[in-house]
Amino acid sequence: MKQRKKFGLGVLVVSISAALMVGCASDDIGSDETESEGTAGGDLVVDMQSDVVSLDVHGSNDTASSNVTSNIFETLVTQNEDLELEPGLAEDWKQISDTEWEFNLREGVTFHDGTEFDGEAVKANLDRVLDPEVSSPRAFLFEMINEVEVVDPYTIRLHTDYPFAPLAANLAHYGAAMMSPAAIEEDYQAMEDGAQAGSYLNEHPVGTSYFTFYSWNTGQSIKLLKNEDYWGEPAQVDSVTFQVIPEGNTRIANLETEASHIANNMSSSDLNRFESTDGLEVNQTESVGMLYLGFNKQNEILNDPLVRKALSLAINRTDIVEGIFNGVGIEATSPLAPKVFGHDDSIVSNEYDVEQAKELLAEAGYEDGLEITLNTSDQRERQDIAEYIQSALGEIGVDVSIETNEWGSFLDLTSQGEQELFILSWSTVNGDADMGLYPLFHSDNQGSQGNRTFTSEEDLDELLEQARVSEDEDERLALYNEVQTIVAEDSIIQPLIHEEFLVGLRSNVNGFWQSPTGVLVLHDVTIQ
Repeated sequence: MKQRKKFGLGVLVVSISAALMVGCASDDIGSDETESEGTAGGDLVVDMQSDVVSLDVHGSNDTASSNVTSNIFETLVTQNEDLELEPGLAEDWKQISDTEWEFNLREGVTFHDGTEFDGEAVKANLDRVLDPEVSSPRAFLFEMINEVEVVDPYTIRLHTDYPFAPLAANLAHYGAAMMSPAAIEEDYQAMEDGAQAGSYLNEHPVGTSYFTFYSWNTGQSIKLLKNEDYWGEPAQVDSVTFQVIPEGNTRIANLETEASHIANNMSSSDLNRFESTDGLEVNQTESVGMLYLGFNKQNEILNDPLVRKALSLAINRTDIVEGIFNGVGIEATSPLAPKVFGHDDSIVSNEYDVEQAKELLAEAGYEDGLEITLNTSDQRERQDIAEYIQSALGEIGVDVSIETNEWGSFLDLTSQGEQELFILSWSTVNGDADMGLYPLFHSDNQGSQGNRTFTSEEDLDELLEQARVSEDEDERLALYNEVQTIVAEDSIIQPLIHEEFLVGLRSNVNGFWQSPTGVLVLHDVTIQ
């Protein structure tokens, strides 16, 4: 549920997801764009902490990219603020057998390049995301699909290798967004000429949504224009400019000086500043994300479960939630947030115990301590968490060196297994435990698809596979209980906090909301 709270001088708080960061630059907005009272139009300026990784929806797996692409592309199925499934480019759907789903597509929809949206377009997209030559980090979401059958121009059937209950929910994921089949064909042609997959699509993102792509100044800004030929209700503003502003204080200053309207990835430590500044509000939303400390099991030291458990026990989640996030968020004892199907309150995951941590470290052969590196990205809270962990592990004789990386570099090094300890988040965007656990812990997903701990456990793989094929809800819950128990007992990760994500707004911005997945929804936004 979307929440709205008042803070001090009418500061509005609504939750949001803080997952990604990086970049710089700015675009000033003209005063004539904000003078209208209650009318549509103007250039909406959104400050982001990070630049996108890719505008090819199959080429990224991060929230910063999804914040932009979700306004250019659309999915067959959508989610409302409570993560309930609703029609998108598919008007309706049904499961017609254990391994067969039928979708009736919306007629009269065209891509921004004039190409018709139909069953062949759906097939081109799903075939591409599953193409090994494309090597999409989002392929795991659709790997159960073995055939996309075009029954007629506006009816498709998806055939799966096994029963898969969350299929419709997975199709609401941004990795299932529909790109122009003509653009996809151009991208394949570029690949034949020696280019990397996505090179054409990254420069020519062509979707069906209410905004069209205009320009991308890498590391600085991306501009979208209102789609005047949109099949549904048009956007309210004339354009959106996403500015990459990595420094949180600069993002707030831009709001204060009206150089922007929306500032993403705000810190809970900034709430007092919003309370004391007339004309600013904060949107706060309970997320389906988890921030966690990861252990690269390819590392000789961290491959020892005694070491992983010792490091986990030395960390006090309460200190993190209260001391760093000012009480905004929920202590995480499981990878699954409370909103997610499969979340289990009974899981106890390595509660704070310094003395036991010291004993386990000595048992592992490190009674004299050890040295280790912690990698993090350049978001303020993550840097604060890194410093807290450095101090906490110092109490048990562990000397932690912190390395801070730009977001894209951080993703690269953790996907390639070059890290030791690392701080990262994962958002279960379809609301189902399969997505919250299968990508993070199944051995098939090592690297960029989510398993950056490089876990490879046969019993864990089997449980995850059984849970995703079962159509019995109680059986799935029992299996996910086992998975979460193993994750806790083996200390594969140390869950830290389920964040409540914060977005700063000018008070003249109306119609904004954020999904629990962290994506900014701009369709109905107006600037008064």
